[in-house]
Amino acid sequence: MRRADRLFLLIHALRGRRSALTAQRLAETLAVSLRTVYRDVADLQRSGVPIEGEAGVGYMLRKGSDIPPLMFTADELEALVVGTRFVRAFGGVRLGREAAAALLKIEAVLPPELRERSERTRIFAPEVDRLENSGLIDDLHAAVTSAQVLRMRYRDNDARASEREIEPLCLAFWGGSWTLGAWCRLREDFRNFRPDRIVDYSPTGETFVESKERGLAAYLRAANPLK
Repeated sequence: MRRADRLFLLIHALRGRRSALTAQRLAETLAVSLRTVYRDVADLQRSGVPIEGEAGVGYMLRKGSDIPPLMFTADELEALVVGTRFVRAFGGVRLGREAAAALLKIEAVLPPELRERSERTRIFAPEVDRLENSGLIDDLHAAVTSAQVLRMRYRDNDARASEREIEPLCLAFWGGSWTLGAWCRLREDFRNFRPDRIVDYSPTGETFVESKERGLAAYLRAANPLK
């Protein structure tokens, strides 16, 4: 378990309790050692989390305290809400769904005044019918993540069609359009492809291994030759 997740769960375990929770019980709940619980509690206390108690007695949140995970400020929460809206609108179906779920988890442990503040932001990213909702971005993202070679039929800016096999390396969103960065086996060089110009595509069943000459780092160097 990541430390950030463990600290979140530790705080959540102490929320709303009327009696102290022992370190032993916390250790069993989190599946960690007593020493880890003592260290995590001390770190949270030093960072301003109002945990009262001590080793051998137990811990509880100070009466009247109700805190957000990781001590989010109102501005940080607004950034998370806005970010979630943009991911849901432009990040593809899968990432949009997961972003919404993550935000629900955060809002579930917020005090009412902060929850209401986070919902009042006036920056929106409407979820209308667009490329991201077609499943194409999800498929391309999956191919990038799993290093799948794709076979596709592609039309360039002049509507000329070509058959390609590519090694997809990354996706980039430019505010109005996406590009897929890849090694093109036809051109034997890096190329940027517009997903909206892909006529059809399918995985070949082959996976590739990035090399120094044709992996992501080399692609980024080629895309930014002055860096």
